[in-house]
Amino acid sequence: MTDYDAVFWDVGGVLLDVSSVREAHAAFVERLLAENDIDATADESLDVWRNVVGRHFRERDGTEFRSARTAYGLAVDEVLARDVPEDEWFPLFRATVREHLRPNPGAREVTARLADAGVYQGIVSDADADEGEFILEHLEVREHVDDVTTSEAVGRTKPDLAMFEAALEKSPIPAEGTVMVGDRYEHDMAGAARHGIHPVSHGAEDGSAVEYVVDDPRGVLAVVGVDD
Repeated sequence: MTDYDAVFWDVGGVLLDVSSVREAHAAFVERLLAENDIDATADESLDVWRNVVGRHFRERDGTEFRSARTAYGLAVDEVLARDVPEDEWFPLFRATVREHLRPNPGAREVTARLADAGVYQGIVSDADADEGEFILEHLEVREHVDDVTTSEAVGRTKPDLAMFEAALEKSPIPAEGTVMVGDRYEHDMAGAARHGIHPVSHGAEDGSAVEYVVDDPRGVLAVVGVDD
């Protein structure tokens, strides 16, 4: 028997090491400059990249979904100072990301252990649908996950209740039997709590919504009640 029968996972910062994302983007920008013979430093161009991507997301209306791939394309145009077709830059981006992205320690182990214990596992992520699937496959956790709910599919981002409603509709387990593991307080902890899901903080700010705190994804095993 387990204390909870379902786990909803955030991806970035929980299953995915976010520092590896930053490394991947820096490496991509450096390769982009080299392949296009651009007279700019990697640091300058990385600042441009980050500013464009950040502005793309800051300008969204409330919790509306905005595509990360669109943001990256806009950033590439700015770095290279021209309109660049996606098929010109995206293969290099995907190859670079594949080289750098890595899971947080324990991510593969805990998802496999939970799957073996019969615990339902869902992803609740603000990612683009295709990119989310790619990351989960790359991290070697997709085979252990029952379903994936992305902001692209729902059209909203966390903490919009539509995200959690969509995930619960696909799950055989009600909210009271479900935990949400995330690294952002308002998006993951407070958003889940407003829907009756039990929040588990993995690096999120402390607050009244947090019921459990873990510093390693494997700590979720004890929360759920899967014996070591």
